[in-house]
Amino acid sequence: MKAFPHTYTAAASADPTGNVICSLNNGSRVEVAPPVEFDGAGDVWSPEELLMAAVANCLVLSFKSIARAYDLNWLHIECAADGQLEKVERKVQFTGVHTRVKLILPSGEDSDKAKRILEKAEDTCFITNSLSAESGFSCEIVEG
Repeated sequence: MKAFPHTYTAAASADPTGNVICSLNNGSRVEVAPPVEFDGAGDVWSPEELLMAAVANCLVLSFKSIARAYDLNWLHIECAADGQLEKVERKVQFTGVHTRVKLILPSGEDSDKAKRILEKAEDTCFITNSLSAESGFSCEIVEG
């Protein structure tokens, strides 16, 4: 890993009509529009969904790194993040984020060790740690 601080840049552009185009310097692009709840069509990613995707991805990537360091054998992981958006006083903000993980282990792998690693991944997820919203976490560990 490179020394801190790290800097990340993404850009957004739009015309009077149509969706917003988010882009990275490497040319990667994604269309973004309001979600259905804000009168959008719901057919492309919204900023709210991108934030929840960042939470879920950060937890999975943290898990992969920690699992590798602790020699945990695993077969598959799925993570979903739910965010509660509310109006608080005069601001709209996320007040809660809950992540749900399902981890599939090979037969005979230590499920207690896997749970500790998942909890460590959740605790070290810097995307969630950067949010002011309350966070919650649940996990299911099964043998595959």
